[in-house]
Amino acid sequence: MFLDLQTGNLAEPISGRAWDRADVVREVALRVGRLRALGLARGDRVFLPFGNRLEFFAELLAVWSLGGCAVPIDARLTAFEVSTLVAAAVPRLAVVDDATDAAVLAALAGSGVLVVQTADTGSTLASAGLSRLDDDALILFTSGSTGAPKGVLHTHRSLRARWIALREQLGVDDFARSLCMLPTHFGHGLICNCLFPWLSGQDLFITPPFRPDIIMRLGKLLDDNRITFMSSVPSVWKLALKLSKPPQAATLRRVHVGSAPLSAALWEDVRSWTGTRQVCNTYGITETGSWVVGLANADVPAQDGLVGFGWGAVVRVLRTCVTSAPLTAQAECAVGEPGYVWLNTPALMKGYFQRDDLTAAAVIDGWFFTGDIGILDAHGQLVLKGRERDEINKGGMKIYPADIDAVVERFAHASDVCSFALEDDIYGQVVGIAVVLADAQDATVRALYAWMRSHLAEPKMPARWWRVDEIPRTSRGKINREAVKTACAGQTPLDLVAILSAAPTA
Repeated sequence: MFLDLQTGNLAEPISGRAWDRADVVREVALRVGRLRALGLARGDRVFLPFGNRLEFFAELLAVWSLGGCAVPIDARLTAFEVSTLVAAAVPRLAVVDDATDAAVLAALAGSGVLVVQTADTGSTLASAGLSRLDDDALILFTSGSTGAPKGVLHTHRSLRARWIALREQLGVDDFARSLCMLPTHFGHGLICNCLFPWLSGQDLFITPPFRPDIIMRLGKLLDDNRITFMSSVPSVWKLALKLSKPPQAATLRRVHVGSAPLSAALWEDVRSWTGTRQVCNTYGITETGSWVVGLANADVPAQDGLVGFGWGAVVRVLRTCVTSAPLTAQAECAVGEPGYVWLNTPALMKGYFQRDDLTAAAVIDGWFFTGDIGILDAHGQLVLKGRERDEINKGGMKIYPADIDAVVERFAHASDVCSFALEDDIYGQVVGIAVVLADAQDATVRALYAWMRSHLAEPKMPARWWRVDEIPRTSRGKINREAVKTACAGQTPLDLVAILSAAPTA
């Protein structure tokens, strides 16, 4: 696994482009030659603000071959958000594609980052080197694109620990022809759905992420490419079950659903549509290399919240959420007693990049505090009961309210703000926002909307808005997002469509 580039084949079933193993070796070698000529050194960080295409994987392996650290970021981020992440990670260079926004290119160049087009490989073939186990390999930003970034730093050691654990638990045969419809800038899509099978020598089929037109023809996509495995999120299935005909070729052997809870009803619906019983709700945390708990044999009765057993991890449910004192046996919950989920795994991140304070708040003696609430049942299986964290899960994409609040707080006419999760039939959750404005004019709302559009990626834009007189706070002065959501539920949201379409007053 990533020792001599014995990768699988790569294909883009939507565009029809494909590379076999020999193509992959050549494309990586070209990029190694180019990066070496540009002076990339061991430990340098390289931004990859594009993904879900053949070239992304060649760039990733080339960076690793020279001892560099890859930083995949969401291609939909604004120039403002990219600049924030650049200031945090200080990349040596950025590799972009022809779809990268001009404003993002300007922001990168303006920050002193050398920008290289992925198509500009040159003609020099250079042999790939070998990464060192404890080299920094990957930084995945999980929040802070508008404020204080939180980048999960993995080494080659922690990544290999995750892949080795998955091979021991699941083997690789079921992953012979794996489909990824998830973004390649976060752990679920990249580390597990893509790199685990592909770097195990299996074939990988990659599509643009979260495209409704692709989901509408998912059954045919599976049949035409004889897909044996796919990972997904619940929102994909809410669309596919309504809009796509089921596959007919019966090639699927295994299906994972992650990044959000899977209800028992949807679980059974997915089994029926896919034609396989081997469907399970995998529990993945970016900090632990994504898939860390699941069911090796998923032919079990569907159950709300059931995840399963640790995959290369020890799972504990404790009464404490404190990382400033040693964990004790007395803190361990009884069977069936709800508590905080903690994980111990050799696939644990090195830490949050240049944020020792955040690392100390999440890790103690190798144990990672997930922030999730769960129980261990009589069989030792993890069953999730809820979340402690504020993150909003929009179709499997984690959106952090603090990122949205930080942008609104910079708007001159906003005096207070609180964003929160709203339930949604398709995406699972979308963003709601309550804002206190200096005046109640629609023109101010339009100005705020324009401000947010220029500073936030489109998926982070709130779906419903409330203009309020004040944001309720706790006695300690903290925002309780659930309380704000409840307060807004009793009020009529703004008719944003009418406000935005109205002609501004002179």
